[in-house]
Order: sequence, then structure tokens, then C-alpha cells
Amino acid sequence: MTSRAAAFLQARDFLLAHRESQSEAVRDFCWPRLEHFNWALDYFDSFAAGNERTALWITEGEGVDQKYSYAELSERSSRVANALHGLGAKRGERILLMVPNVAPMWETMLAAMKLGLVVVPTTTQIGTSDLADRMKRGAIRHVAFLGCIAGAIKVGIVGHRQSVDKVTLKKAVIALLK
Repeated sequence: MTSRAAAFLQARDFLLAHRESQSEAVRDFCWPRLEHFNWALDYFDSFAAGNERTALWITEGEGVDQKYSYAELSERSSRVANALHGLGAKRGERILLMVPNVAPMWETMLAAMKLGLVVVPTTTQIGTSDLADRMKRGAIRHVAFLGCIAGAIKVGIVGHRQSVDKVTLKKAVIALLK
């Protein structure tokens, strides 16, 4: 664990110790000063290093289970973070997350946290006009969307310097194959 995670862990442990006594927890809790703390980098990645325990378990309707360890989620989310960074993603920018409850959604969420991006969750069933409105009013700079390649679910990422059209989406999907 990083030293920056110490204050977070102390506050968490205090709340856990006082979970049966709300009045004491409210009276004695003090928010930690977390000036340079990034939960995904300082806590999750440290906790995940070499940790093969199951972190994410997704069960689909047909009894198909997908399990991912903490170490796998850390590594996979770092790859997504690197891809976003390569597209010019910067701290404070917004990413529209248009992905259902599949492993890549959680990887992209962790990646966004690592970069300090603001996640704007969006249903995959959103209509064109609502999507355009959300993009404009939300000042969206990046989009993560669902794609299916050879039966495998992947997330495509489009950066703000690209127009979101069929050619751009095709390029993003091709990049996923590499």
C-alpha cells in the first residue's frame, strides 16, 4: 500500500469499527486530508499487486461465469488507461461510458479513475438525439462503447480529436484486436 493510502485506510477502518454505533461514528469521524490521493492507483493497484483472489465475478444468464483477479483487473485497466492517455485524455475531462455490465466496463471505470477522468455513464439503448444532447451538454471529450469481435466483447475508445463516425469506430475496433 502506498503512504498516500494510509489516511484513507485509517478513515475506512474507523468507520468499519464503528458501523454498529452511528452516533459515535458521526461524532468522532474526521474526513482525511487526501491532497494527492488516487484510489485506483494508490489503493486498488497496490492491493491488486500479485493478488490472484477473485475481484470481479460476472454471471451471465446461461450460467457462463467470468472471473477476474485483482491483479488481472489492475493490469487490464492500466492497458485501457494507457490507450486513453494515448488518445489525449487528461485529468478532469469527461468520458461517456456506453457499456453494459461486462468486465470491460469495470476495466474502463478503473482506467478513468487512474487518469482522473469524469465518468458519464450512459445506457447502450440511448437514441441518437439524446446521445448528441448528452455529448454537447456534458462536454464529453471521449467515448467508450461496446463492440463484439469474433464473439468476444471488447470496448472501443474514441478520443476527442476524432469524429465519432463509422470509420472512426472501425479504426477503434481494429485497434482492439492488436
